[in-house]
Formats: sequence, structure tokens, C-alpha cells
Amino acid sequence: MTITAPGPLSLVPFVSVEHMMEIVLDIGVERLLSELAGYIEADFARWELFDKTPRVAAHSAEGVIELMPTSDGETYGFKYVNGHPKNTREGRQTVTAFGMLAKVSDGYPVLLSEMTILTALRTAATSALAGKYLAPPGSRVMAMIGNGAQCEFQALAFKALCGIDTVRLYDIDPAATRKAARNLAGSGLTVVPCGSSEEAVLGAQIITTCTADKQFATILTDNLVGSGVHINAIGGDCPGKTELHRDILLRAGIFVEYTPQTRIEGEIQQLPPDHPVTEFWQVVAGRAEGRRDAAEVTVFDSVGFATEDFSALRYVRDQLLRTGKYTQLDLLADPDEPRDLYGMLLRAGFQAAA
Repeated sequence: MTITAPGPLSLVPFVSVEHMMEIVLDIGVERLLSELAGYIEADFARWELFDKTPRVAAHSAEGVIELMPTSDGETYGFKYVNGHPKNTREGRQTVTAFGMLAKVSDGYPVLLSEMTILTALRTAATSALAGKYLAPPGSRVMAMIGNGAQCEFQALAFKALCGIDTVRLYDIDPAATRKAARNLAGSGLTVVPCGSSEEAVLGAQIITTCTADKQFATILTDNLVGSGVHINAIGGDCPGKTELHRDILLRAGIFVEYTPQTRIEGEIQQLPPDHPVTEFWQVVAGRAEGRRDAAEVTVFDSVGFATEDFSALRYVRDQLLRTGKYTQLDLLADPDEPRDLYGMLLRAGFQAAA
């Protein structure tokens, strides 16, 4: 069977998982994380241009499936993403994702990309960007509680952007800690496997919590958090899922991405709806103060927001000519006459029969 070749408007650049891995390895993980953080920072600085809405979430007993849309008025972007903690027991990823950019002017897509790897990169880059603004100056030690798929990306991002040189690892599954320690060997970080959360936070100026269980949990208790610590809380990202004891929040300066979404999904779902928080874009834009003094406890209550995915897709799009790592996907119908879509189908049938 022979079908008419795709028309000039049919093709959309597609970045596969293989392409994404090649892009990351060609550029280098730490360099890419630093560059990606620059894109995220630039978009936070122009936050007011973006359409903003809490993600559209379909929750079930097993997990959640979400759509995360936004637009800056010129380009529209969305991400499809799931979160299913049980998946690892079945040999599947907890989080998978893909995303798209399109032109607002005509609605035509300009990029379709895998975002399972890219989400890990953008999450780590966003965390470390917040750390650059909120962590104590001169921070060198980070505790990483939860050593799953996000762990190594977080450690390398904080190394690249904040200058940490030591990461102290703990997970309730010792195999996860061994995996992370093995993967970070040779990274230039001093890696210290620990037997408990209490041990992991010893001497840490930054504490990252990144666990997957979909439940109210207390991964970090108030007595473990001394003055001057920055907490990067990224595991709690849906209703009913938290990691920090409420008392930590009551004595901390809290920074969020988009308040209406974080009130539903973040650590602050434990607090009254009028509890004061600062949106991180305000710090980036110079509209609000970040860390106020050396003794303050700061919390980045991060649930992930669509502008960060937009930034990540924008970054990948800008790497296509630089790397050539993509294929053209025949995604859009392109009939000779825009109003004759059925005729395009008929002509294809005639060609097939010939």
C-alpha cells in the first residue's frame, strides 16, 4: 500500500526517550541542569504573563493522572503526567510524562517530547534554583531523604547551582540508597549512606524530602530541624500526601509556586487557608524577600507547576538545532485544500488500490 507522503505542515519535531538521553549526555548533566534552571528562572521572572491554573487531576485509589497547561500568550504548552507509587512493585515508573508546545497564533504544535526524564531534570533544576535564593549562603551539605528516581538529579542540581559537596542519603529501602550511592560515585560529591533520617540530617544545611507514598506522613519531624536550615519539600504533591510535621511549617518561612495549587496539594494543606506564604516568582522578580536572616528556617513547598514544564520544553526546543536529536513525526493532517479533509482520505484510498 502506498499513501501520499506527509505534507509540509504534517510534521512535528518529536524528541523520544532515546533522543532525550542523547541530548543530556551530549550537553552534560550538570551543564544542562544549570542551563535549564536559567530558563525556569527567566520564566518565573515573567510570571505575570502566563495563564495559570491548578493542574487538572483525575485521582484514583491507585494514583493520579494530570494535565498541566499554561501559555505565555505566544506559545502554549501542556504536560501529561501520572503518579502511581505502586508502579515500582510492578516494574514500572512511578511517574511518566510527555508534553507539547504549540503556537498560539495558529494552534499548530511545534514540539512533542518525552517528559519522564525531562520532568526529573526540571524538578531538580527548580529545586536547586529555589535553593540558590533561599538556602543559607555557603551551604555545602544536603540530606536527601528518599533515594528513588529523583535522588541523583537533585544531588547534581544542588551541586551545580548551589555548590554542595556532600550528600547524606537515607531511604527506608536500603537498596534505593545503595543504588543512589553507586550512581553518584565519581560525581565529585562526597556520598554518605545513612541508616535513618536523624543520621542523614546531621550537619546538613539543606534537607530534601522526596518520598512517594500517597498518604499523610511525617518524614521529617520538628526536632530534626535546627535553625538556619533550608528544606526542599518535593514529595508531597497531591491531596492527602505530605512529608513535613506541621510544627515545622508553623515556624518557617514558606515559599510556593502557585498558591491555589499548593493549598490543595502541598505541605500547607495542613495549615489554615489564610496562613501566609510567598510565591517564589516574587523572590525571583525582586518583589519579595527570600531568606531574611541566618537563623530562619525556609521551606520550598514544591508540588511542580506548569510553567516549569513550559520552561523545560522551551529549553528542549532550543536544543534541536544544536543537537539534531529528534525525528519528524507525521502528526497533523495536511490536505491540499484545508477544507477537503475527506478528499485527502479518498485520494489515499485510490492510490492504495492502484
